[in-house]
Amino acid sequence: MNIQDRIPARSPASRKSEFAARIGIGGPVGSGKTALIEALIPLFHQRGVELAVITNDLVTKEDARRVQASGLIDPERVVAVEAGACPHTVIREDPTLNIAAADDLAAKFPELDLILIESGGDNLASTFSLDLVDWWMFVIDVAQGDDIPRKRGPGTLQCDLLVINKLDLAPHVQVDATSILAEASAIRGEKATIGCVCRGAAERKGLEEIVDLICDQVLFFGAENTA
Repeated sequence: MNIQDRIPARSPASRKSEFAARIGIGGPVGSGKTALIEALIPLFHQRGVELAVITNDLVTKEDARRVQASGLIDPERVVAVEAGACPHTVIREDPTLNIAAADDLAAKFPELDLILIESGGDNLASTFSLDLVDWWMFVIDVAQGDDIPRKRGPGTLQCDLLVINKLDLAPHVQVDATSILAEASAIRGEKATIGCVCRGAAERKGLEEIVDLICDQVLFFGAENTA
């Protein structure tokens, strides 16, 4: 069953669905996945999107506790999965734990539009099983080096959206932000690439564009309701 089957097209006045869309957020340790989620939550709320969050860590619930304590979302809507192994195992090889967590959230909160599933920090080969998510993004940051797009890792190439985070740090790590964005866009072809600043800067960047893309490609909020 693909995402179009699960979520009928609907107008902003009729957003609720029997099924919540599931979006994966992957990327290396420290790339800013949790910070990105925290920055996106208020923007989704402004658009009336009902959401929940699943975090993945190796042996702790640290990221879930951070989001629960943020005051941005009902703590009951944030759950943790402890992978107990390489992070990609529970989002790709056997995503059973995450599927069960998402199913439990959807049953507990039937009004949900969206469930964000954050992977534990992983390498450039990390990808999401489409049995788990309908659409997924991969987060890298400029401080990890301007050669990441050229390495053509599966995460970078296969994701629906590549987010290049921490653009404000580029001058401090000798990275040309314009060049890395252009190179990533060229390598990915028609797939979306968005540069982002989600915390620590006077002006945040890219967040509205990310929400716009998700609302358009995943939630179909801009579509006419033909159901």
